[in-house]
Amino acid sequence: MKTTTIAGITTAALMLAFGLFALARGSNRTVDDRSTRSTTHPTPIPTPTMTDSAKTDSAKTETAILAGGCFWGMEEIIRKIPGVVSTTVGYTGGAVKNPSYEQICTGGTGHAEGLQVVFDPSRLTYEQLLGYFFRMHDPTTLNRQHNDVGTQYRSAIFYQDDAQKQTAEKVKAQVDKSGRFKRPMVTEITPASEFYPGEAYHQKYLVKNPGGYNCHILRD
Repeated sequence: MKTTTIAGITTAALMLAFGLFALARGSNRTVDDRSTRSTTHPTPIPTPTMTDSAKTDSAKTETAILAGGCFWGMEEIIRKIPGVVSTTVGYTGGAVKNPSYEQICTGGTGHAEGLQVVFDPSRLTYEQLLGYFFRMHDPTTLNRQHNDVGTQYRSAIFYQDDAQKQTAEKVKAQVDKSGRFKRPMVTEITPASEFYPGEAYHQKYLVKNPGGYNCHILRD
């Protein structure tokens, strides 16, 4: 390399200085860019839910199947109860296999719009769950909830075993004696049969459609 002198500084020295300066800027840009990405696009942090701890041990969960009118509103209330692990809306108590929503709506299949509830009994007992159930719908209207009319909207508890049956009968009798309702209760207590999950668009319908049709409220 031919070396010249500019103001007492050799060209070799100038090139070395510029090279070191460029290297330093490249290193700083890498750090700055990484810092900017971290600030602008932070790594998502999962939000814990009330059901996470229950999901870790499925052997300790129980299942309940309930019907009390349109399953959209039922699910919206029950899925938020502490101790509930999962909810699935669907059809149960009828004679037709794998019924569709359109078939259910005719009232000719015998199915009820139901809710399958998986819950952690160490956090929510079956008796407590039924307490919520009787607070969220009218168990005195036969085959009807508000404007929804038909056998598919009946009030029913589909028990899984004798223990659930006895608890259901106990809670129903307590509510009936409480005087909360002025008319006789018509809630069916019947053995659980095949539960058919409803179509995907029905699952958590009111989460997907805020402000959608809902005739259920949790009464004191």
